[in-house]
Amino acid sequence: MSSAAPEPNAQQQPNHVPPLLATLVDDATLFPPTKAAVADAIRDYLEVRDSAHARLYGAFLCPASKLPELITELNRAKPKQPLDLSLVIDTGLGGLPKAISIIESRTELLNLVMVEMPAPSDVDEMWLERVAEFVPEEVEKVVEVRRGGPWLTGVELVAAHNCQPKLRCGGQREQNFPSTAEVADFLAIVSHSPSPFRATAGLHNAVRTVEKETGFTYHGVLNLLVATARSLSGHDVRSALEEQDGAALAEELTSLSPTAAQAVRGVFASYSTHTLTDPTHDLAKLGLL
Repeated sequence: MSSAAPEPNAQQQPNHVPPLLATLVDDATLFPPTKAAVADAIRDYLEVRDSAHARLYGAFLCPASKLPELITELNRAKPKQPLDLSLVIDTGLGGLPKAISIIESRTELLNLVMVEMPAPSDVDEMWLERVAEFVPEEVEKVVEVRRGGPWLTGVELVAAHNCQPKLRCGGQREQNFPSTAEVADFLAIVSHSPSPFRATAGLHNAVRTVEKETGFTYHGVLNLLVATARSLSGHDVRSALEEQDGAALAEELTSLSPTAAQAVRGVFASYSTHTLTDPTHDLAKLGLL
């Protein structure tokens, strides 16, 4: 499966989203801090999928433990098209074959596009080979390597085994937020690896922001896009990650050639968010939608 942003049929979807942002946002509203009810999450996802900005949205993330409930609620919702599913493994690799079998028996409701999982602390080739055995070849395999120690070696290993590294950009504790230097080092690897990356958590806003209540500095989605572009072209990545001028970031992105924009999305595949409204609000405010 190609990881670059697809070009949807213009007759099927409204063209209010530029190719650079197509399928950039994955729905993680079932996860903290939102932890939405499955029925509510499905309703909201199906609504944005039929909205003017439908092209912005990608997969719906669901923990394997909630798969039966997801199917029950989808039966009630009766979607016009199968839901593009990213199955997040929270029950261990051993339960993956059964989960995939269930999904494949409900193709009128579910289209499995990704399987996501945390890597063990001692991730090695044997574990990655097991992942390849369990996950169908046409389904993207997304693996999160925990930061700390030689974590970038794990990222390189994951990418080399046709899996997509996942970068956690924040969370409920300060240690969940990678530094600018750590993100820059991560980008230096994935920008020249055979597999794109995906991001999760902490990307609440389009632009780098300091939250007054906690004092946490949140990375911005536009910062990450610009930083990826600069990593590919050999320019200053860290200043892009630290930039807080949204207009400047938007201008740099809109100045990218179609070829350069496609290359950026070939590296930065998507990010998952706990809210479906903030991305459109911020991007529209900056004139990108």
